[in-house]
Amino acid sequence: MKLVIIEGIGKKETVEKYLGKGYKVFATRGHVRDLPSKTLAVNVKENFEPRYEIIPTQKETVSKLAEEAAKAEQILLATDPDREGEAISWHVAEILGLNKSDNIRIAFNEISKNAVQNALKNPRPIDENLVDAQQARRVLDRLVGYKVSPVLCKKIQSKLSAGRVQSVTLRLIVERERKIRAFKPEEYWPFASILIKGRKNIKATLATKLGKNIKLTSKEEVDKVVAELEGKEYLVTNVKKSVTRSKPSAPFTTSTMQQDALNKLGMSLSQTTQTAQNLYEGIEIPGEGKVALVTYIRTDSTRVAAGAMQEAKEFISKKFGNDYVPTKPNIYASKKSAQDAHEAIRPITLSRTPESLEGVLSKTNYRLYKLIYDRFLASQMSDATYDSLNVDIKSGDYGFKVTGKTPKFPGYTAVYKNYVETKDDEEEETNLPALIEGEKLGFVKYKFEQKFTKPPARYTEASIVKEMEEKGIGRPATYTPTVTLLFSRGYTEKEGKSIYPTELGEKVTDMLIKYFPEIMNVKFTADMEEKLDEIEDGSRIWQSVIKDFYNGFEDKISAAMGDSFSLKAPDEKSDVICDLCGAQMVIKQGRFGRFLACPNYPKCKNTKAIDDEGKPVEPEAPIEGEKCEKCGKPMVLRKGRFGDFWACSGYPKCKNIKNVENKNEYYGTCPLCGKPLKAVKGRTMFFGCTGYPDCKFTSANKVSDTKCPSCGSYMTERKYGGKDYLVCANKECGKKYLVHSEGSDE
Repeated sequence: MKLVIIEGIGKKETVEKYLGKGYKVFATRGHVRDLPSKTLAVNVKENFEPRYEIIPTQKETVSKLAEEAAKAEQILLATDPDREGEAISWHVAEILGLNKSDNIRIAFNEISKNAVQNALKNPRPIDENLVDAQQARRVLDRLVGYKVSPVLCKKIQSKLSAGRVQSVTLRLIVERERKIRAFKPEEYWPFASILIKGRKNIKATLATKLGKNIKLTSKEEVDKVVAELEGKEYLVTNVKKSVTRSKPSAPFTTSTMQQDALNKLGMSLSQTTQTAQNLYEGIEIPGEGKVALVTYIRTDSTRVAAGAMQEAKEFISKKFGNDYVPTKPNIYASKKSAQDAHEAIRPITLSRTPESLEGVLSKTNYRLYKLIYDRFLASQMSDATYDSLNVDIKSGDYGFKVTGKTPKFPGYTAVYKNYVETKDDEEEETNLPALIEGEKLGFVKYKFEQKFTKPPARYTEASIVKEMEEKGIGRPATYTPTVTLLFSRGYTEKEGKSIYPTELGEKVTDMLIKYFPEIMNVKFTADMEEKLDEIEDGSRIWQSVIKDFYNGFEDKISAAMGDSFSLKAPDEKSDVICDLCGAQMVIKQGRFGRFLACPNYPKCKNTKAIDDEGKPVEPEAPIEGEKCEKCGKPMVLRKGRFGDFWACSGYPKCKNIKNVENKNEYYGTCPLCGKPLKAVKGRTMFFGCTGYPDCKFTSANKVSDTKCPSCGSYMTERKYGGKDYLVCANKECGKKYLVHSEGSDE
């Protein structure tokens, strides 16, 4: 038996199908080793040597992997074709004792039979340069996070974190918000004369006065123009006809896919990332099993394989005709910072059209697949052409412009028209009457309105990713986790599609800029990404990059920790006396809200919970009959962020806690083993099987006993727009049904 090791469990079945007999596939479910979470684990005195250990939650996976490896006659590492994938293969090889110089690594950019079979024929050693680039990033991020975060905790509040990429991204959001606040709107008045020829009206926009550009900024200026135009003739002075071309956009990179999915489909970053992963790993198709639909979805390249371009040419010629095939294949230049390690995102084959999958894919999977498919197909088609008209009109001292265009040849818009955005300042697609130099046009009316300039728009998930890409901050695999982390840390919030910084996010940004201006510099972050790329191509040693960064870094940390500057909210005096030492207690702001604390900390560690009015909340008396199973002391009913819980009265020596269970409430039955489900309260509330640890089923939403009418999977109870729905838990189905409306499928 030959063992092939991959990352994601979702593509196990798809890969297995193309490998054939004699192969077994094992999924690591991501990284198996990492720097331990509670220590720095980087020896700064010994050339920044990292210390890795098996991730605690992956110990069982590693144990099973070792068992399978011991039975295998050959082991091939087929993790994802990027730095992270290469690093995972390297760690697996270390754990299993494989020779990394042997041909044990295979990689494929798409999960198709040809790609997988070709990969088997071309194994290679592990690419140490790729591993070093990932290792350098990991060590850099660990040094910044572990060294800088304590500064924030000391000077703002506890439980804060900093990050090399996350903090610079936060700075962009904060600076945009401050520009919006400082913005002063300016008044302006767009002005046009509505003219007529025959029965057709023509909108002529005011452009010049005495040959110089003019912009009206008040009603008085508008009135002056009207007075000076009154009774004047409108004379056509110049007519320019031309054929203009519109070129198709390049096929998707990770960034452009995420942007378009939000702007055109309304999908969030996390939703787009997960959906794209599903399409890459494989979707269940009746009669075929799991089938992968798109190429690798983490890429910054617009390159397209020659075979895919040829397939597109033949497909376009057959479906649309030769006029829709460009004379020369469309080649798109990638950005200067692009690694170009993979192709652009495209369908694996154009023969699998979106229409053929409608009703097979879930609504979300279908919409994103169609977007990817149409974008790629359009990128290989000929330009759209238009008959354009530019007309100059004179009236007294004033000059007017008339522009318009009409479609001549659709080209790529035959496929992509619904996705093409028209900007406000673009020519209108309109049929104008024939205009001749020297002719006079009739006057109908003036058209004008008061407007004010608008501040820069707040970032959306799409536009912040675009900004990160353009400025070289991060790479395709880091965009989603970076933006998501800012939300989870409470540094940013979202209102509709707009992202804005919280007060905490602004404090963190100001503090980091004060003490670590280099780390918070966008150019520094972009330059560091280029250095990581140079490590990948073998032109730099990773330790030298870390050394250059770390030189003087400890001094900056010491200076920051040593001065008295602080953005902490000042302690608020209370009238409560500490019952342990007699001091007057103060109200402090913690991560989970306000509380009373003794000012003599750390000599006196007395704290008290308070209510909304700042009054102390007395602890509940122990409940008789409830005993701690660990130490035997009475349990006390406490209140926490997620509701009531039982805590041992022997705290802090005994830290045993138990959830308060409402035995009368029904949470559904486990779809895996049939046992009752229970509500579990932690950082968030979820529903888990009472058969744990034998059964490890969990669900973020309450499980219904009703099965999905379409696929038979279990369903969960959800709310959308204030209405109750049952939603299929099978991601490949995903259908939702309005409760109490039988047959409704929305």
